[in-house]
Amino acid sequence: MSDAIKHECGIAMVRLLKPLAYYREKYGDALWGLNKLYLLMEKQHNRGQEGAGVAAVKLNVRPGEEYIFRERAEGTGAIQDIFASINRAMVNYRKEEPEAATEELPFAGDMYMGHLRYSTTGRSGVSYLHPFLRRNNWRSRNLSLAGNFNLTNVDEILDFIVSQGQHPRHNADTFIILEQLGYLLDEEVERHFKEFKAQGLKGQEMNDAIEQHIDIETILREASAHWDGGYVITGIVGSGDLFAFRDPQGIRPAFWYADDEVVVVASERPVIQTVFDLAVEDVRELLPGQSIIVKRTGEMSLNRIHPAEKPAPCSFERIYFSRGSDCDIYRERKELGRLLTESILKSVDGDLEHTIFSFIPNTAEIAYYGMVQGVREWLDKQKSDLICGQKDTLTCDEIRKILSREVRTEKLAIKDIKLRTFIAEGNSRNDLAAHVYDTTYGTVREGVDSVVVIDDSIVRGTTLRQSIIKILCRQKPKRIVVVSSSPQVRYPDCYGIDMSRMGEFIAFHAAVALLKERGMESVVKSVYDRSKAQMELPKEQVVNYVQEIYAPFTDEEISDKIAEMITPEDCPSEIKVVYQTIENLHKACPAHQGDWYFSGNYPTPGGNRLVNRAFVDWYEKTYLSCCRK
Repeated sequence: MSDAIKHECGIAMVRLLKPLAYYREKYGDALWGLNKLYLLMEKQHNRGQEGAGVAAVKLNVRPGEEYIFRERAEGTGAIQDIFASINRAMVNYRKEEPEAATEELPFAGDMYMGHLRYSTTGRSGVSYLHPFLRRNNWRSRNLSLAGNFNLTNVDEILDFIVSQGQHPRHNADTFIILEQLGYLLDEEVERHFKEFKAQGLKGQEMNDAIEQHIDIETILREASAHWDGGYVITGIVGSGDLFAFRDPQGIRPAFWYADDEVVVVASERPVIQTVFDLAVEDVRELLPGQSIIVKRTGEMSLNRIHPAEKPAPCSFERIYFSRGSDCDIYRERKELGRLLTESILKSVDGDLEHTIFSFIPNTAEIAYYGMVQGVREWLDKQKSDLICGQKDTLTCDEIRKILSREVRTEKLAIKDIKLRTFIAEGNSRNDLAAHVYDTTYGTVREGVDSVVVIDDSIVRGTTLRQSIIKILCRQKPKRIVVVSSSPQVRYPDCYGIDMSRMGEFIAFHAAVALLKERGMESVVKSVYDRSKAQMELPKEQVVNYVQEIYAPFTDEEISDKIAEMITPEDCPSEIKVVYQTIENLHKACPAHQGDWYFSGNYPTPGGNRLVNRAFVDWYEKTYLSCCRK
């Protein structure tokens, strides 16, 4: 998208099922698993650019030796920094212990967990990077946790665990979940301790029995009973149990692969395919409400933690976030572009002879192929109908002329350079930002040609207004049509993507502007009053009244207003905006019905509470202050 939104997080897990010596003999490297983790993380670097973290656990180490390792780093180069640090730790250990076996090196583990972070809510800094670690002298009470998630009811969960006597260090959802799971893990260990003590077990025999009988499935089920949000939670217990768990609506994605050598979990399917050279059918999706658990013994199980509710996998994964190399996502993105054909042709009055098609780099490229395919199919039908309708009168030259008609495609919008604007302020900064994009000069006939450019989504419209349209206007086309392969983004997200404020959405500003123009500002006040009145209600009783802001208008009316809002001053061209419909979104992505960004239909009660708070916050902090001026 032209206006980049912060990515959600990514996860990666590798559980080796053989001794390290096995991988040394077969693959020539005892650190084969660590290398695979690195590749899984690098292949998902698009999902987290704020920081990253790695945890490793060793099995069968002697008492007094470290068996849990963790490394975290901030910044866009975090993955490289982490693995450079891991390598240094290994080199330094070799210097201290020249005769040490590979199995003794730091991070030479049996199981690994990696995380890529882009904070969606809460604070930033190394201490907030996953994996989180809960320490204890008992191996079975150590817990490392990472995930791609955001819970909407952290306050409720915090109150609950405090009522049990816990005292978390922070109120962020990751800390809360860590403490909640850790508390239940402690209870599980304590329960078995009493059970086996009564049976006369003690010492190492007691410890081994406890570690063998930890019931991860029950811990996950009890902890998550009242979680509201989208999540994939991954964890490693110090004694060797590993798990990954997906929310009941399947909002956030997770995929896995297993054979007799390894169990792998990651946020995206093609990443696992590439790293392990697998066919698409080899990699399975973790189902909504399902967990994958690998015991210390290597025994793997799939468990239904909660019954799958009405599935609502995030559609933005298909439109933007996940890699387009996934075979299903590639097909869906093409279809999103193709389904826009009718609306696009209407926007240029069916005049293909004087229309150039292009895309806004880079995630819209696949949708662009689908758009061009759809327009070509329409044109082919026009050619066929014309020839068949006049086949007895057309000359060969006339037929050749009809057949020569083509869809005109050019690369018009070019992301030239990532400009550094930290030295500039105010108008100077805006001027620099306006030149992030460039155009291919000489491709447009001034005042004659229309230009159609497709983007995957239009969220804020800032880059369009400040850069892309300004640049395209320099060629003075007759008309510029900006096409979004997604519907209008109208509502905030609360499940792991940084779109939490009403004031971020140009569709919202367009609807409010239309209410003002038509003397309907009372709708804004009415929505505020009713939203404010339910601020203290339980989330299950909260209604999304914000939908009434959009209700008086058609999608086309809002699109036309957006076009007006993103039109730069002194623009010589007519500006139009075409959005995908929600109906066509569902056609293109039938298995991913999570459309709350566009429809306001949140899959959990916490979503309604979030949009309610977001609107009240916007009204009190922005709208009222603007009205006073």
